[in-house]
Amino acid sequence: MKKSKWDTGLETGAVVVEKVDGRSTPIRCLSKYPLKFIIPRKVGSSKTDAVWIYMLTYGGGVVSGDRISCKLSVGDACTAVLTTQASTKVYKSMGSKCSEQILEARVGSNALLAIIPDPVTCFSTARYSQKQVFNVSKDSSLVIVDWITSGRHERGEKWDFDLYKSTNNIFLEDDQPLFLDTILLESRNIVSIGEHMQDYQVIAMVILLGPQLQHIQNQVQDYVKRMMSQRFQHPSTAFSHQTGKNSDHCLSKPSFIASCSVFGPKGAGVVVRVAAVTTESVYRFLQQQLAPLEPVLGVSPYR
Repeated sequence: MKKSKWDTGLETGAVVVEKVDGRSTPIRCLSKYPLKFIIPRKVGSSKTDAVWIYMLTYGGGVVSGDRISCKLSVGDACTAVLTTQASTKVYKSMGSKCSEQILEARVGSNALLAIIPDPVTCFSTARYSQKQVFNVSKDSSLVIVDWITSGRHERGEKWDFDLYKSTNNIFLEDDQPLFLDTILLESRNIVSIGEHMQDYQVIAMVILLGPQLQHIQNQVQDYVKRMMSQRFQHPSTAFSHQTGKNSDHCLSKPSFIASCSVFGPKGAGVVVRVAAVTTESVYRFLQQQLAPLEPVLGVSPYR
């Protein structure tokens, strides 16, 4: 990323992590309403060299019309984690106003950045768009978890928002696109989001890129292949039986579906996509599959 792009001064928040006395250290941290960063002095073992950054919003959520733009720079050989303390709530839209959140991040040589938030939860009629753009080196490592729930179940809201758009783009240093992805859920007059999603209440995407994550990439691919193979070979244990006179099928869809695919030169990255009936099942999946990051991050993600 060119220096001019970083020094615009128009962002709502910015964090810069560099090596100081041999340790990953936040050398710059600024934020303004409605964004706030919390950077604890220590997370996990004191031997762990990782900076944890908690991203919060005043009022506990994103208000209609909010525009949050933040930048994050992780220097060479540094490790940083960007996370949240709870789900990102997107409040009801006022008219056609769309809330927007943008993250621009650059990851240096031999550095690791983990984006591991709790899920986004959009309230009824909410309109929300988020975009994350990452500039990486050939030997950078990157973890991205991007997920959304169907809404406030306790209030009977399931996929009742009007718009959800999430874009994740990864570029190499020469601006060569490495991974480009957008998910769009939009309420239409003919078919609602809920009708498309049927019984699934959570969708998630996990991106694992770079040399420091090779062992996790292999583990996740093996696990997903084995899990899905078992579920389709033994449907009685993976599918719930439907009952009643109006059942069109003798078996319902599986409660948890996952797939893996590789991307980039020589399969440098892996993307995992998940659809599930419960948020808890996705939390368990993330806990299990990202647990090997604990020695690097100091704490197991989603513990």
